[in-house]
Amino acid sequence: MVSYKDLGLVNTREMFAKAIEGGYAIPAFNFNNMEQMQAIIQACVESSSPVILQVSAGARKYANQTLLRYMAQGAVEYAKELGKNIPIVLHLDHGNSFELCKSCIDMGFSSVMIDGSALPYDENVALTKQVVEYAHQHDVTVEGELGVLAGVEDEVASEVAHYTQPEDVEDFVKKTGVDSLAISIGTSHGANKFKPEQCTRNEEGILVPPELRFDILEEIEKRIPGFPIVLHGSSSVPQEYVKIINTHGGALKDAVGIPEDQLRKAAKSAVCKINIDSDGRLAMTAAVRKVFVDSPAEFDPRKYLGPAREELKKLYIHKCENVLGSAGKA
Repeated sequence: MVSYKDLGLVNTREMFAKAIEGGYAIPAFNFNNMEQMQAIIQACVESSSPVILQVSAGARKYANQTLLRYMAQGAVEYAKELGKNIPIVLHLDHGNSFELCKSCIDMGFSSVMIDGSALPYDENVALTKQVVEYAHQHDVTVEGELGVLAGVEDEVASEVAHYTQPEDVEDFVKKTGVDSLAISIGTSHGANKFKPEQCTRNEEGILVPPELRFDILEEIEKRIPGFPIVLHGSSSVPQEYVKIINTHGGALKDAVGIPEDQLRKAAKSAVCKINIDSDGRLAMTAAVRKVFVDSPAEFDPRKYLGPAREELKKLYIHKCENVLGSAGKA
């Protein structure tokens, strides 16, 4: 058993309380490798933002759970070396079983998500409660989910979205004891969040997705006032990255994301954690493809992963400062 406190990490409790009071959201950035982790810490130190280092089950398999733990500990020390002791959470994204969540808690994670949203309601409640009871023994915070997001990301996939039913949230929170709740109000996993026929085109011919269901969010806020709400699938899919990828040998078709002004609006509400993964993948891929096309003789990984890290850092500073409002809150 490794306690996250020994690694210098924090859980989300105080972080979320401050975010709700301050009208901003904490960035939850997914990472699988060293360059991504470096970019996240550099960006959040530079913008003085608290941060959630987010790991999916797929990332845990890819990077190795032991290495990830030491990378998170290294992230804490790296932030101090860069000049700021920012609050850092290590969070399991979309845990799908009690065993996986327990394993992460035992390996030093400070926060876990148990996603029982695809199960019948009573089974979701029972599974979430089981994880909460174990996690709270170790002062680890737990995120649950009601409603299902469409799209594909790592091992999480659903063809159809099911909006969160506001009438369920009070009962779910009370019965499970969760610390935060992920809801479905129109965000979606992956880079292709919406089909073209679901969107309209603006004057520049860019696809514009339907607006998030803020009416559902408002109703949920009325039923569980002051309770921390989480948005998954909240990448904006910057079209400049899509263009760079497609003009440098890529083939991203109809990639469209959530407009940043809608995320800023959400961040001013009880939404205090916003998950961003696909945007980081796009930024890195765009930078790497550009190097490969512009400098085809290059074969030193540092020469293409370095620019990818810089692009990622730039993107994440922008998210903290202009979208989530978390800059200066560390």
